Formats: sequence, structure tokens, C-alpha cells
Amino acid sequence: MFTTRPELAGTFGMVASTHWLASAAGMATLEAGGNAFDAAVAAGLTLQVVEPHLNGPGGEVPILFARSPRAAGGAGVPTVLSGQGVAPAAATTQAFADLGLGLVPGTGLLAATVPGAIGAWLTLLRDHGTLPLDAVLRFAIEYAEHGHPLVPRVAATVASVSEHFTTHWPTSAATWLAPDGAPPTAGRLFRNPVLASTYRRLLDAARGPSREAQIDAALASWYTGFVAEAIDEFSRSPVMDDSGRAHRGFLTGQDLASWQPTYEPPVTLDWRGWTLAKAGPWSQGPALLQALAMLDGVLPAGTATRSASVPDDADTAEVVHASVEATKLAMADREAWYGDEESVPVDDLLSAAYTSERRALIGDRASTELRPGSPGGRPPRLPRFVTDTSPGERPSAGTTAGVGEPTVDTRGTTRGDTCHVDVVDRWGNIVSATPSGGWLQSSPVIPSLGFPLGTRAQMFWLEPGLPNSLVPGKRPRTTLTPSLAMRGGVPTLAFGTPGGDQQEQWQLCFWLAHVHGGLDLQAAIDAPAWHTTSFPSSFFPREMVPGELVVESRIGDGVLAELRRRGHAVTVTDPWSLGRLSAVSIDHETGVLKAAANPRGMQGYAVGR
Repeated sequence: MFTTRPELAGTFGMVASTHWLASAAGMATLEAGGNAFDAAVAAGLTLQVVEPHLNGPGGEVPILFARSPRAAGGAGVPTVLSGQGVAPAAATTQAFADLGLGLVPGTGLLAATVPGAIGAWLTLLRDHGTLPLDAVLRFAIEYAEHGHPLVPRVAATVASVSEHFTTHWPTSAATWLAPDGAPPTAGRLFRNPVLASTYRRLLDAARGPSREAQIDAALASWYTGFVAEAIDEFSRSPVMDDSGRAHRGFLTGQDLASWQPTYEPPVTLDWRGWTLAKAGPWSQGPALLQALAMLDGVLPAGTATRSASVPDDADTAEVVHASVEATKLAMADREAWYGDEESVPVDDLLSAAYTSERRALIGDRASTELRPGSPGGRPPRLPRFVTDTSPGERPSAGTTAGVGEPTVDTRGTTRGDTCHVDVVDRWGNIVSATPSGGWLQSSPVIPSLGFPLGTRAQMFWLEPGLPNSLVPGKRPRTTLTPSLAMRGGVPTLAFGTPGGDQQEQWQLCFWLAHVHGGLDLQAAIDAPAWHTTSFPSSFFPREMVPGELVVESRIGDGVLAELRRRGHAVTVTDPWSLGRLSAVSIDHETGVLKAAANPRGMQGYAVGR
């Protein structure tokens, strides 16, 4: 199997992320004596500065982690730290109806949820790290204050929205454009001194008798202090959004003050000697587990013990077809059943009996229908927006006058979406995190803070009574979905990718190549990838393309021909275009650590020794 880079191996520590500067910041933190949690926070905060089109302080982050099996108290148990903020108290379906909106716009202020990223990162640092706040925040401050070389995709993103900034969002224009309105140039140092000042004010607030008390004080300054006050004030002024009209936001300082991140148990699936852990159904994480459960009775035994030099069978037409059909069924269930509610029937969705029923629907031909199931005998319910085949009668989605939501389009072209970071240290602590939201192109910059709010509430449905219906204080069903896997009962592998609705699908490609196909981490990341768009998008304007299967051209003409014969509407994309995966692993018997990162996009790197 061809690989673009070697799989890294060492015994001290490994960091892999979607930007080399974040990976370097994480590694520098390990070298300074920090553990995997310190390093993940340093890398995550750095990503807010160097990939601002993909995440920011106004966004969110789900984190999956496990402490070393040798540590005391909860050691080796995968845990979810939810840094996904909730809908504001004033954000009701009636409030949107009063505005004449049938969907939550993808840009502007109406879609803002409580910014959860800083809360989650600092909570992880306080509870599981060892270093003070300044030791992990210094990289983000340095790059914001003194500048970082702007990657081409940031420059291209700013250029694509520069007219909108000038016309509608002057605070963003002041941050990102030159006085003459010109966008920044790729490769040049870009500075955001206002954001650096915000981080410094966070450090100034970090006062107290202990490291933990100092971090708590910083959290308070964010959620009840100067940041909350600035967000409250800024949200009161109308700004243009995707509806084609200007609206003020619902988010208030009180919404921030009443929120905090939560620790939760993950949802897990045992699969051929592994246990894969994902966030709960407020994310799309269980969909990967459902797809894998279906495939367990379809795929051959696998070749996980063979050498990576032997060609794998994870990208044959048979495996791709079965995987795509299982994904369609899992995503149909996602649309009918997932949401931030206790009533989601997760156990039934992953039960052997239900999985067998769903597996039986995987035929030789590609399906073009959205087919949710009936776990536990419950009838599924899809949003009217999805089931209505008369576009003229659908709820109004607006006129898309804004800049659109930064995600991955149906052809796999990355316009901006999300980041990812994985860390493992010599003690066996392991972290997987997928920060996102607060994109520079999604909402105007708050002038006193240097960053915009997120727009994750666009994932809610405005139709009442659905698992993912908008309710104040509720998390939207997010696409953010890091992964952590155990082998022999101990945490062994952390991985993930940006990609919106494609995140689970590209992770499925990796899992099949690595666990089923036996390829090493780098070879599994480099293997040809695919995804389907044959289910409703989570992003405004919630489109789907029935039967479409997007495949990297490297998969081969024979496989493509067979997939078309099976009825897939195949779209062939560039050979290196799908996914931005990274991964780390640990062999607890030998102490060997490994890491790999995605070459697509020329930004992701793994480092370690």
C-alpha cells in the first residue's frame, strides 16, 4: 500500500492535528513536562488562531479521553467532555416563526449557541492537566499577537467573503481586510491583536491560591465577566444572515453564565476484539457504531494481523457498497431518532435484533430512499422538511443572501469546516478532540474580542416534537465526532476528522482500512476514501442528493464501474480530496506510541518521539 509519509513511532509522546503549528505546540507542551491533556489544550487553543476558518473561541468542542490505565481513580475508562453549547433561553420555535423563518439561518447571530470551546478546554486542563494556564495559552497568544503565516485556505476563505464583509459585516472587514478592502495574502504573517488581548485578559483573570482556582477564575471571566458582557451587547444589534435580512441574536450573558461543560459516559460498540467509544446521540457518533454493527455480519473476517505491505481489501467494490448502504441506514436513523434527549433509544438502535433487521436491508443494489427503522417497535418520524416532496410547500429557508455555512460540499471540496487533534503520552493518557464553530465566515467579529460567535443552532429543526427540535437549553445534534477505541480493555487508539456529515463516513474508511484491512495508521489514512450524500445535510439549507456516492479517483476504474453497475450515482472527485484524518495509538505492552496525519490539504502533521 502506497503511503505519503511514514507512520511515526516512539516512546515519549505523539501529537497529530490538522495544522502543523498546533501539533508543534502540543509537542512543545509534552517536552515541557506536560501530559496529554496539557498538550491537547495547547494544540486546541492554537488551532483557534491558525485555523480561524475552521474553529474559534466562539465555537465548540467534544472531547473523548481516557486517563492512563496505570493512574488511580477512573483510569483507562473512556469519557466524553461535552463542550457543545446550548440554545439560548429566548431561542424558541415560536420566536423563529414570528420572524417568518422555517429554518435556522446558517450565518449571522440567530444560530448562535453558548460558546463551549473555552469552557471545555479549560475544564480539561483544570481537572486532568498539570500545567498552569499560561503554559498552554502562550502559543495561541504568540501567534495572534506576533503573527502566523496564513495558510492558503484561510486567505481564500477571506477573499470569498470580502465583499460581504465590506457590505454587511464591517467588524469582520476591520479584522480581516486591509484598509483598501484587500484580503490577506497566503504565506504572509497575519496578526489578530484584539484576540491576543482577549487571551491576555483571560490570563490576567487567572488569579487564585492554586492552579485549579486560577483556571476557575479564568472560566468565570469568560462566562460571567468581560467576554459574556461583550457577547450580550453585540448580540443586540441586527446583522445580515442567510435569510437575506438583518436580525439581532438571542444569546445573552445570562445564557453563558448558566452553562458549563459536562462529563458523560460514551456510547460503545464491541467490534472484533475492539471497543469503539463515541459521544452520545446529541452528536452523530452512534451512527458510526450502527454502521459497523451492520457490517459485522457482512464483511469477511478481515486481515488485521497482516503486514501493511500486503494490499488490503477495504476498498473493494463489495466493501464500499456494503459500507455506503449501512451508512445510509444509520444516517436515516440519525435523522429520525438522534437529538439531545434522554428518550433516544440508543440501546435498541445498537441491539443485535435491530441491527439484524437493518442489515437485511443491505441488498446488491444502491438505495435512493431515506429508510429509518423502528427500534423497539417505535414508529420513526422524519421532519416535514425532509419528507415533503413539494418544494413550493416547504418551510421557507430564506434567500441565501449570506455567505453560506462553512462545511464540505457534496463533491468533497473543503470550504472550511472543523479541526481535529489527537494526543497520547508516555504514561498512556490519550485524547481525541474535534473543535469547530465560530468560523470567521459564519458570523461577524465581535470588535472588542476579536472573534465571531458560532452558528451551530442551524442544526436544529424548527418543527416541534422531533428529537432534534429547537428547545431553549438544548444542544443541537452536532456532526462533531471524535473517536477513541480500546483493545483488551485498555484505551489504544484515538482518531477523527473534520468534514461535517462526512466525518463518520471518512472515519469508517479509516477504521476498515486499519482494523479490518490491517494497514498501519498512515497507510489507512492515505487509502482512497468515499462518502454518500444520500441523506439530509445537517447544515443550512439541508440538501440531500439521493443515491450519490462520492469517491476518490484512486480507487480504480474497475471499482467505479462495479459501483455504477450496482446503481450508485458515482461522482468521481480528485485523487486526494476526501478527509483530513489524524490518529495516535499506544501499545501498552511495549510502550510504543504511533501517530499519523492526513496529507490532503497539505496542513495536517503528526509529530512525536
